[in-house]
Formats: sequence, C-alpha cells, structure tokens
Amino acid sequence: MGKLMLQVGHFDQAEELYQELLKSASADSDRAHIYHMLGMLKDQQGKYPEAVKFYEKDLEISEKTLSADDPQLAA
Repeated sequence: MGKLMLQVGHFDQAEELYQELLKSASADSDRAHIYHMLGMLKDQQGKYPEAVKFYEKDLEISEKTLSADDPQLAA
C-alpha cells in the first residue's frame, strides 16, 4: 500500500503509513525494509539528507542481521 502511495505521489500518506508500520514492526528485517522505503520516499521528494539517514538505519540493521556475502548488502 505504501509503495503504491509513493508511485502516485501521495508522499505524506505513505510516510504516515510507514511510520505506523515502524512502530509495530518486531522483526529486524521488517524495520530495515521500512527504513529503506522511508529513504526512497524522502529521495523522491528531493529531501536527500533525510533520505540518507533512513538508508543508513536500513544499512545498520542489515549489517547486523545479514551475512557479509548477502546480495542485499551489495546494493
């Protein structure tokens, strides 16, 4: 749903949804994905410093939970 909102330019609604999902996410992989999506949202809005912060949170979680040779870390 959030991804669809991003695609049609409903950034505020997408961000609200992702923030709510983040509050209820219990798995590290879920939180990493949500941070990544928030980074994409800010990137599409041209808010690059904010995007970087979300991408860094995604990377921090992913580095702790994925093996060093996981393809997700190469992206």
